[in-house]
Amino acid sequence: MNVTWETLQLHPQLVETLISNQIEKPTPVQAATIPVLLAGQDVSAKSQTGTGKTLAYMLPALQRVDVTKQDVQVMVLAPTQELAMQIFRVAEIYGEAIGVKTQQLIGGASMQRQVEKLRQHPHVVVGTPGRIHELVKSGKLKLHHIRLVIIDEADQVFNLGSTVEVETLLRGMVRDRQIAFFSATRPQAMVDVEARWMQDPQRVDVTADQNAGKQVKHYFVVCERRDKADTARKLIRMLKPAAALLFINETDEIANYEAKLSYEGFSVETLYGDADKQKRASTLTRFREGRLQLLVATDVAARGLDIVDLPLVVHLDPALDADHYVHRSGRTGRMGKPGTVISIVTRNQLFIMDKFRKQLGIELQEKTMSHGKLWNPGEEQGSRGAGFGGASAGAGRSGSGAGERGAARGAGAGARPATAPDSRPAAPSVRGSAEASGSGGERIGGAAPAGRPGAAAKPAAKQAVKPTKSKRDQERERKNKGAPKWLKAKRDGEQQ
Repeated sequence: MNVTWETLQLHPQLVETLISNQIEKPTPVQAATIPVLLAGQDVSAKSQTGTGKTLAYMLPALQRVDVTKQDVQVMVLAPTQELAMQIFRVAEIYGEAIGVKTQQLIGGASMQRQVEKLRQHPHVVVGTPGRIHELVKSGKLKLHHIRLVIIDEADQVFNLGSTVEVETLLRGMVRDRQIAFFSATRPQAMVDVEARWMQDPQRVDVTADQNAGKQVKHYFVVCERRDKADTARKLIRMLKPAAALLFINETDEIANYEAKLSYEGFSVETLYGDADKQKRASTLTRFREGRLQLLVATDVAARGLDIVDLPLVVHLDPALDADHYVHRSGRTGRMGKPGTVISIVTRNQLFIMDKFRKQLGIELQEKTMSHGKLWNPGEEQGSRGAGFGGASAGAGRSGSGAGERGAARGAGAGARPATAPDSRPAAPSVRGSAEASGSGGERIGGAAPAGRPGAAAKPAAKQAVKPTKSKRDQERERKNKGAPKWLKAKRDGEQQ
């Protein structure tokens, strides 16, 4: 059956607003949950981020409001101020079309101003559990007329320690109120609350083959810990995204990354839980409007933030667990759009990638960076080797260049340049030694006998290198191996 907004029996004004916002048909989670919520049933919906969960609960919630009454009838709870404000904006846009008034109640804002707004009798309130609990406790917000309570990113709400506050709110509402949980995961804490408070809930699970997240490509690159900032710089220079969201685990590191990336010429700002509320809001606004290319954030930015057409998410630190990986990565590839997620890990963190691959059932591939592209490990070497071999037949320069590199690497490397040549220009001293090996270079470039190119190249490299080195030169090379440049230069001067 072809599901449309009309077949879901939504209010004509809501449908008109959806079409004007170029949302022409419902997503799977919307098609599954809207009829259930309109029917008054409790719902526990699990769906990947970016699949349209906000409209899945907000459209039926707004439609069920009785605008002739001046009571708060719907409450929406969210784990962070940013997500609550995002939900409020959606509720405001669609509620206005059918005469529903909405009010935001978030921490960090003026409580007195919020109390004044409550005197204007909103039908829907959207906020964070702490602030709403505070208003209820002070007697400024009444619960006994609320018929529907929705918790978005419910797993995070309960994981952040808001379970007591949420259950206190539920206890103050009428017994036949309707409850809806929406989240990308369903941890045990969320299941326990469902069992205590929901009445015969309808569970909705949007499976992977229905998921918009399948458009996202998942990669990881390996580097030393001290090189993570530089690796991030290279990735961004190479991929040239219009914007990228970079996640870290520790707030202590956020200033370090901001300074390093700013020094490289990127427009970058930060987002973390302890930052001033106004600063967080203005930073997000600049990022959404495209005035900011990079946003370095802790997991406070991972929950429900909708950045239109965000092309790239980078995990500077691997996510704490599979659930956090899902929520972080869900900032890209929203509503079926393509996206890329790249984790930067050390060798000791490779097991985390294996764990995510198994737990989430995703194709999480290792990549290397070279020549402005991402390659599978080893693929880049083979591609370059084939290029040198093929070009040498028609261009003597390619053959001699490969020969120079083969001689420079020594007797044991004679066969390797045909598959993994170094594309960087050789240093003058190396080039001089290579030119003395002429015949060896020609063979590596393409004139080597078929079947055993390494065997032909190896003797030539030995003949070129061995006779030119005295015992004194060999001893100097041994001492200089691994020494810094200034020490090598000093030793060479003393020898002369």
